[in-house]
Amino acid sequence: MAKGAVNIDCILDAKAEVGEGPAWDASTGSLLWVDILRCEVHQYDPVASSDRVIRLPDYVGAVVPRRRGGMVVAMRGGFHYLNPETESIELLAEVETDQPTHRFNDGKCDPSGRFWAGTMELNENRPNGVLYCLEPDLRVRATVHGVTISNGLGWSPDQRTMYYIDTPTKVVSAFDYDPATGALTRRRSVLRIEHGFPDGMAVDSEGMVWVAHWGGYRISRWNPDSGTLLEEFPVPTAQVSSLAFGGPDWRQIYITTAARGLSTAQREQEPLAGGIFTMQSPVPGLPTQEFAG
Repeated sequence: MAKGAVNIDCILDAKAEVGEGPAWDASTGSLLWVDILRCEVHQYDPVASSDRVIRLPDYVGAVVPRRRGGMVVAMRGGFHYLNPETESIELLAEVETDQPTHRFNDGKCDPSGRFWAGTMELNENRPNGVLYCLEPDLRVRATVHGVTISNGLGWSPDQRTMYYIDTPTKVVSAFDYDPATGALTRRRSVLRIEHGFPDGMAVDSEGMVWVAHWGGYRISRWNPDSGTLLEEFPVPTAQVSSLAFGGPDWRQIYITTAARGLSTAQREQEPLAGGIFTMQSPVPGLPTQEFAG
């Protein structure tokens, strides 16, 4: 593997079963992330090196900051407002309440403040998931059907392209994106991932796409226009689930990983599996967008 000339350090030995959905909350200077199967929302303070845990009543696939304060979570059964002061939740919109074997997996807000998050079957076997969009007025739209493992999302700096990952396809798809309406058209494959499976994703200020490799021990940076791999950065555990830019200048990359499914021997070989890692980015990332509703 071609290695980028940076260090990747474990800042939190969380031993998460499925760490996912990192999102930088600029208002608090903290990293939000979830442990899906433990039904936990985490708030990591890099200055104090402290990690707050909020336990929810069901699987939680993603968390995002809310423009008017607090957080919004994609939890099994719908989108909810999470009050971090009281740790109470309030239902904003129901989703797939008739599908008890489905859950949310990963999500992110677009530049207009819509919250996009996708569902999947718990057994991960069939393409029965859907990518949903929660509008700021709390209407929910089903946008992409036939999804097996809904994962990474990102938008180009000019807001005209949305990138999306359905993990088993091993590709990063692109859509023409209308920022005024959130409409998606002209889906096509722009990147093919060979090492492991593509999971979470982020986009930097130069429009390059960063991908977390589940089963691939790495994150990578790509040019989506040419499909060219630009750089790879090794992570010392196989199940790399997602990444996000953060910090005051958006040059810090935070990486989530998972320990789910590893045998006792594998956990001994990868003692930091499920940890949160960080590295300095060669270029700034695009800021985390907040939910506008």
